[in-house]
Amino acid sequence: MSSTRKPTPPPRTEAPSRPLIEPGTRVPEQEVSRLLDTVLKLAVEMMNADRGIILQRRGEELDTVAAHNIPPESAGVLSEVSSSMVRQVLKTGAPHLTHDAQADPRFGQADSVILHQITSMLCAPMYLDDRVIGVIYLDSQRDRQRFNDDNLSFVTIFARMAAIAVDYAQSYGELYVKKQLLQGELDQLRPQFEEIIGKSPKMQEVFDLMRRVMNSDISVLIEGESGTGKELVARALHYNGPRRDKPFVAQYCGNLAESLLESELFGHKKGSFTGAIADKKGLFEIADGGTFFLDEIADISPTIQSKLLRVLQEGEIRRVGDTESHLVNVRIISATNKSLKEEVNSGKFREDLYYRLNVIAVTLPALRERAGDIPLLAQHFAKKFAEKNEMPVKRISPRAMQVLANYSWPGNVRELENTMDRAIILSEDDVIDIDDLLIPEADRMLSPYMTLKARERDIVLKTLEDCGQNKTRTAEILGVSLRWLHYKLNEWKSQNK
Repeated sequence: MSSTRKPTPPPRTEAPSRPLIEPGTRVPEQEVSRLLDTVLKLAVEMMNADRGIILQRRGEELDTVAAHNIPPESAGVLSEVSSSMVRQVLKTGAPHLTHDAQADPRFGQADSVILHQITSMLCAPMYLDDRVIGVIYLDSQRDRQRFNDDNLSFVTIFARMAAIAVDYAQSYGELYVKKQLLQGELDQLRPQFEEIIGKSPKMQEVFDLMRRVMNSDISVLIEGESGTGKELVARALHYNGPRRDKPFVAQYCGNLAESLLESELFGHKKGSFTGAIADKKGLFEIADGGTFFLDEIADISPTIQSKLLRVLQEGEIRRVGDTESHLVNVRIISATNKSLKEEVNSGKFREDLYYRLNVIAVTLPALRERAGDIPLLAQHFAKKFAEKNEMPVKRISPRAMQVLANYSWPGNVRELENTMDRAIILSEDDVIDIDDLLIPEADRMLSPYMTLKARERDIVLKTLEDCGQNKTRTAEILGVSLRWLHYKLNEWKSQNK
């Protein structure tokens, strides 16, 4: 005995009180895979089925996206299940149910039914709008009359839920690409580096070098302490150059696991590792035609260094798990707060890659080395913060400006920006004064008998002591990265040996 329903899409229903996936949520591929596995497992348990599988239509082919009680090595073989029923559901768009498969003239002689001793079978289409994008199939090998019409209605609802999840998986890569492109477009700079503030001689040297290299495709290495604005320079080079209408993609390389960074940079093939349920473009492919900014390049592993060298030499990338290479046309701008030459000398960084990256080196001065720019920067950040928050622009008192100019700024421009944002909030009138800056009184004036480097060390060590040797808290107070703090502490430790 069998049951077949008319080939019409399931009726539209009112939205549930809580959607399966919240709108706007970024859905990682492995999360979608777990969601599909959960949907199938629940369907199998509720129906008391022996086996189950979710199949997705890709053109004329069918891919397995979830399987239950079917060996992994056989999950992709349609002969494991009733291919006749699956293809009938895909063709008609109607769910099918048979109580006794071996007695059903449509399926009884099928090799899969005979080989696997299938008795009851149920198959429901996965509708996305008016399209059937796949099926959920359940069967029993132990009991005839296992499934009924109520079961069929129940699984049809599950199939609709699975279709939503599969749709998210298919569109994830496209949404990720669009996000990367939009992220680059949002921060386009006006011509002639207007977003980079500085009139000091050292910054004029930087601007002059930038003007000379911005219209070329050569690789640029930007060196400088944390917080000096290296990414801002990279964006300026891109948006003032011939690739301005192409993507600008930035990737932070520090403290990332090698496997994660490799997948982000070069992409991966479906099935190359657990959770890789679909092909994924890497950032090099997304940046094709444009500029790729690699921040903290000194921290990448030897494996990534080797792959990056191939990109620079041949313009080739290969996705994780792939056997084919893809050509990309990308200008690479890299940055580091370390001495990349010293990393080469110590054997941590490939010399051939160093020379490929360091065709032109742009060295950004620390803020203490261009103290004359501090008033300009402070006023710029005060105005920027006020406009962003629709507040009146506040004036900086002469005494506060003197403190700003005298402070050593171990966190550089980033620390100054954070200080100004905080001062605008704390100031109770239209003038920012000394106390609004929250700069310790002992640090408000530099001793004429102490060098800037010595003063920096004194400030950092005193703050560390006040924080009970808590490095994370110390870095937060100073407005610097934890990596910068560790680097300085190790430097001073080696000097004392």
